[in-house]
Amino acid sequence: MNAGEGGRRRPWGPPGAPEGAEAADELPPSEEERFLAALGPLLTAIGGELVDPLEAGEDDVPLCWDGAAVAAVRLPLLSDSLDHLLDDLRRRHGRPLAELDRRTKQRIVSSLERRGAFALRHGVETVAAALGVSRFTVYNYLNRTTGG
Repeated sequence: MNAGEGGRRRPWGPPGAPEGAEAADELPPSEEERFLAALGPLLTAIGGELVDPLEAGEDDVPLCWDGAAVAAVRLPLLSDSLDHLLDDLRRRHGRPLAELDRRTKQRIVSSLERRGAFALRHGVETVAAALGVSRFTVYNYLNRTTGG
């Protein structure tokens, strides 16, 4: 699935492709491969992963390109969703969330509220630990957000 003409590897191949593998005879990426590579930031943000369409399960989301399944997205378990949201925020801010200023932490809590993070069991505790604040502080941030 990752080899082009004559068995040459395409660097942005679909799921399961080895990382790197730079050779002088590599083929340029196809549209399909560029499409799959473009999904990288989304997959990172949601904690999903690309899988071969032949290995896709019933819970995986098929990705079609020009009428053919080129991959599938395996979504993370719901129980891991908050961790993926927090990891994405850490990446975006470039440092641990506990090191951010109060106003930024308030915006993060507001964003997590909009995304349903606090509907998950232990959501407040998990966010408080990531932000380096108490549960009480998270509740105060939530009250500021809702105007309550």
